[in-house]
Amino acid sequence: MSVLPLVFTSGWASGINAYAVVLLLGVFGATGVSDDVPESLQSPGVLIAAGVLFACEAVADKIPYVDSVWDAVHTVVRPLSGAWVGALLAGQSGSLPDVAAGAIGGSTALASHAVKAGTRMAVNTSPEPFSNAIVSTAEDLGVGGVVSFAMFHPEAAAVIAGVLLLIGLVLLAFLASRIRRFLRRRAQRREERRLAAAAGRPPDPPPPGPRPRQRGRP
Repeated sequence: MSVLPLVFTSGWASGINAYAVVLLLGVFGATGVSDDVPESLQSPGVLIAAGVLFACEAVADKIPYVDSVWDAVHTVVRPLSGAWVGALLAGQSGSLPDVAAGAIGGSTALASHAVKAGTRMAVNTSPEPFSNAIVSTAEDLGVGGVVSFAMFHPEAAAVIAGVLLLIGLVLLAFLASRIRRFLRRRAQRREERRLAAAAGRPPDPPPPGPRPRQRGRP
């Protein structure tokens, strides 16, 4: 079971940024930092593809609303990547069955992806665009730091990843009402655009704020 902490940590990180995990593990294996990284993650083709996709995510993840679309597309990609990396790590060490490692990595990635996607929906309810870039940068630094730390201290890194996942799930529960309002407004805007397109006219502008009550009127 020695590889289990690394499988859990890589699964948590894959739910946030799967391409960063593949890229980091491949670089650590190719440079000889760790012997636990399988050869398939160290191949030049995998490293180039992961680097290009990581760059794309680094841009898309910082643009309001584009980040939520990107998260929706990666609802399947991130858990599958977490399961794939977990199975490869287990096969490399031989200390954990591949199926069990894939299940652990995939389920952990799905949970952290839900936290990431839900948090981004809540962030997109703010009127300013800078919070997206701040949250995205913090996520990238967190993934890079925890995965790098796991190369040398896998058990401690797994504890950190578990605590961060638990905090994220609790935070997501508190943000649930804000996320529901965001989804309702987005659905309303889509319906307005659909009705406007069907009528052949531009959509109505958003209603103004409440007008001040005039004296003498109820």
